[in-house]
Amino acid sequence: MPFSAVYGATVHGTVKNGTTGKPAANVEVILIQLQGGMQPVLNSKTDAQGQFTFDYPAIGTQPMLVRAVYRGINFHQPLPPGRNELEVDVFEPSRDPKTISVGTHFVIFQPSGATLEVGEEYSIKNDSQPAQAYFRPDGNFEIALPDGASLKQIAAQGPSGMPVVQAPIDRGKNKYSVAFAFRPGENGVRFSYELPYVGNTASVKLPTVYPGTRLVVVAPPSVAINGEGLQAGGLEQGMSVYSRDGLAANSTLTVSISGTAPPPSSNASDSDAGAQNRDEQQGSGPASAPAIQAVPGRLDVLKWPIVGGFLCLFALLSILLARRPVVAVAGGFSEGVKDVPAKPSRKTAAAPVPGPAVRSENLAQLDAAVGTSLDALKDTLFRLELRRQAGTISEEEYSQERARAEKVLRDLVRG
Repeated sequence: MPFSAVYGATVHGTVKNGTTGKPAANVEVILIQLQGGMQPVLNSKTDAQGQFTFDYPAIGTQPMLVRAVYRGINFHQPLPPGRNELEVDVFEPSRDPKTISVGTHFVIFQPSGATLEVGEEYSIKNDSQPAQAYFRPDGNFEIALPDGASLKQIAAQGPSGMPVVQAPIDRGKNKYSVAFAFRPGENGVRFSYELPYVGNTASVKLPTVYPGTRLVVVAPPSVAINGEGLQAGGLEQGMSVYSRDGLAANSTLTVSISGTAPPPSSNASDSDAGAQNRDEQQGSGPASAPAIQAVPGRLDVLKWPIVGGFLCLFALLSILLARRPVVAVAGGFSEGVKDVPAKPSRKTAAAPVPGPAVRSENLAQLDAAVGTSLDALKDTLFRLELRRQAGTISEEEYSQERARAEKVLRDLVRG
């Protein structure tokens, strides 16, 4: 039985203008294969009703992306295995910086020998009415690094929460910007860099670009953190947390760091590798859009402590996966994506059974898809805990989001 006979090789989609609420006609849509790099494999255009269809053998066998290019801006929607219908939202662009608001600023310190690895992330909200995407091709979000910092990567994520590496625009004097379409809802920008950590101590001058942000500093408990106005918040999931409210724009906060810490678990790197084929890229036209990559484990050092309570369930899931194939949806929970187990019809079940080599290849593709979904689950839990600590989510919303994550996990286990 051919693999595509069970899972299908066709996707029917609609492109909708989220600003007007109407179908978007004559919009270029591109099917992108993620395995082996970000490779466009099919092109089409929407009809008068905003509809399109792609027929491709890999659909249903691996996570893919559908890109809609509207007014020179790339809008993407993940196409997970087991899904044959898709809606891609595009938005009218806005150049007004008031379209977005910058909330919490997270900083995570991780000593690594003579190097201090630092990850920063800004939470960004777009509540524009009517709904618009904030975008400027010359750069619409700025970051600033401390003196002596060596930039590693910058990534941005849309409402799905999946980070995508961005091409930095160098502004000089350790300042950079990115050109990214911030869609309505929760967005974010994260970046990582390294600093010298001679003698297991450093004094870091953290620049603040945007006004009124709340700073949350996270570090291993074996690392001492001191800074003017920083308030200790105790331990959260085995990590020390500090915070300070109301930082002024274009100001600098000096933070003293000392001490050592064990290196991050190798599992974090493994999860990053798995993330390479499930990231959602947004930004400007194809010329400036970098390939999807995994973000290094600067921010991910907290993932495993935060989701420690789920490890036994993940282990159970791994055992079940070894016994039976499962198709999992890779996507953000905030967008209502659910796991869809594929069930062949009676007519399909009567088809010839594939040989061992075909079954082995298919199971490997399924395992990759499931791993992708688990990475998204861990990333969601990680960000959920940070939002709770930062006070940007109510207890009721926290409970609802966590319950949804647990349900997705139970669905995966049931297969």
